Amino acid sequence: MGADDRERGSLSGSSRGAERADAVSRSAVRPARPRRARPPVEQRPLLPSRGDKTPPWARYLLALRPPRKLKFTREGKYYLGITLGVGFAAINTGNNLLYLLLGMLLSLIVVSGVMSDLSLRHLTVTRRLPARAQVGRAHLVEIEVYNHKKRVPSYAIEVEDLRAGQPADKRCFFLKISPSSAQVAAYRRTPAKRGRDRHTGFRIATRFPFGLFEKSREVEAEGDLIIYPAVDPIRLPAEDAGRREGGASLSGRGGGDETFGLRPMREGDDPRDIYWRKSTMRDQMVLRERTRETRPDVQIVVDTVRPAGDGDGFSQLFERRIREAASRAVAHIKRGDAVVVATTLGERVRGDRNIGSDAILRFLALLEAVDEGRVSEMKAERNARASARQASSPGPTSGERRASAPRTAS
Repeated sequence: MGADDRERGSLSGSSRGAERADAVSRSAVRPARPRRARPPVEQRPLLPSRGDKTPPWARYLLALRPPRKLKFTREGKYYLGITLGVGFAAINTGNNLLYLLLGMLLSLIVVSGVMSDLSLRHLTVTRRLPARAQVGRAHLVEIEVYNHKKRVPSYAIEVEDLRAGQPADKRCFFLKISPSSAQVAAYRRTPAKRGRDRHTGFRIATRFPFGLFEKSREVEAEGDLIIYPAVDPIRLPAEDAGRREGGASLSGRGGGDETFGLRPMREGDDPRDIYWRKSTMRDQMVLRERTRETRPDVQIVVDTVRPAGDGDGFSQLFERRIREAASRAVAHIKRGDAVVVATTLGERVRGDRNIGSDAILRFLALLEAVDEGRVSEMKAERNARASARQASSPGPTSGERRASAPRTAS
């Protein structure tokens, strides 16, 4: 190696060192990505909740069931039939080739069981529900599967989202989940009824590697999603000129048309509010303060009492009332009105342009009809709770009563 080569090598080495130093400095300046919180390794198996009408002995048997279920596919049934046939033929004939073929078929079953169990092991499934959902509108639910295994990937994982009282019709498929990594998929769902949609858990299944058997396990993962009622576009009656619906009143300072009071002009005030009639009589500009226009809330009443003897007809009528109340409330809030939705039993909720319509839609989504015979009982319970709250709230002390008492001039 000559001097030129050594010189060239030293130059290339110094340039590589400079490039490495530059890369290190760039990586030090670049902000680090936030690390995702790692989910727990194991999830509890899915068991019926305490509210379910399951007898204790059935609950005990469910607790003793194996953690994984095995189901034959159509190909697996054919394969098992062929294996049994070869086994009977080998026993009857004593042919070594048939024994060899039987051993190969049984070994594939063992390999299938071991590899499918490795795929299902150490998987954590989580869901991300949307902030809101509505009847008749599709929404996405994200499913994330995290593989906690260090070296073994998981193949052909199918995740089924389980909901209480509803058939499991939505699932996501993951072809490969690498070790110590996560995969995210989503499914689209269009709810058909309002109310609380309770998710109970997941069913994780795989047919890896040969598709002969489907091995699955159910894990617990609770989640609630409130389904808002459907909202139809409606046209509200036009407001009177100079007066909004429900009348207008003058209260406090604002941006109305009438004058609330006069005051000296300060820096930053709008010069369009200068009251020139008074400003010409003084050296200082006088500003006119306008009134604030307010209007009463628009009240929508929903009848929630079910008459005695009514059947499915009242249920359909009640759902129609809920949908109409939601549509009217949203239309008024879009126009700028404040809306109060109340029931015949005294429950009420308010919404306006600043608050939004979420509180009203959530209230209507969870609203249920009450039988006529239980109205007096519910009112008595509500009055008892109100009296208990008043009794538990601390009253004013003697010092506070003396301080709040008006003083008379001597």
